[in-house]
Amino acid sequence: MGRIYYMMGKSSSGKDTLHKEIREILPELRTVTPYTTRPIRDGEQDGVEYFFVSEETLSAYEKQGKVIEQRAYNTVHGIWKYATIDDGQVDLQCADYLVIGTLESYRKMRIYYGEENVVPLYIEVEDGERLKRALYRELHQEVPRYAELCRRFLADTVDYSEENLAGAGISRRFLNHDGIQCLEEIIGEIQHGKL
Repeated sequence: MGRIYYMMGKSSSGKDTLHKEIREILPELRTVTPYTTRPIRDGEQDGVEYFFVSEETLSAYEKQGKVIEQRAYNTVHGIWKYATIDDGQVDLQCADYLVIGTLESYRKMRIYYGEENVVPLYIEVEDGERLKRALYRELHQEVPRYAELCRRFLADTVDYSEENLAGAGISRRFLNHDGIQCLEEIIGEIQHGKL
């Protein structure tokens, strides 16, 4: 039986970079591409980081009963939705998966796929460092969205509170101060789970 290794953490904690590096080292891990109604960012590709869809498309999946989990964020640019869809991407009978998401989506995935099949990989970075990384990323966007950066940063404080982490049963943290060490620890956790 396969497992879903579920990466999560506050914005700018390095999840995307670690995800790419893990996939290079463990190419047998499959990915699950989430869906979003938010605009595509510079450097992103449809079907890679996300499937970028309209409200109508997401609503159609809801009507078909295919939405595993969905979140809506009231951003400074309007409401953006993110969702995981049961679209045939996951088959735990034949593969392991590496997924990026939020604490709330992790909880819903555990309910849907079974607690024993979804392994948390919580990435943590000191808040000052995260803020520097987020600002650097926005500075390099064609149209920087600084207000949204601030909203996300503050929302993460609530979403990933110690109380919420404990409620989700997350005790282990992968500290991403040294990217190589963090990567090695995550690889070790995944390989240990496959024994």
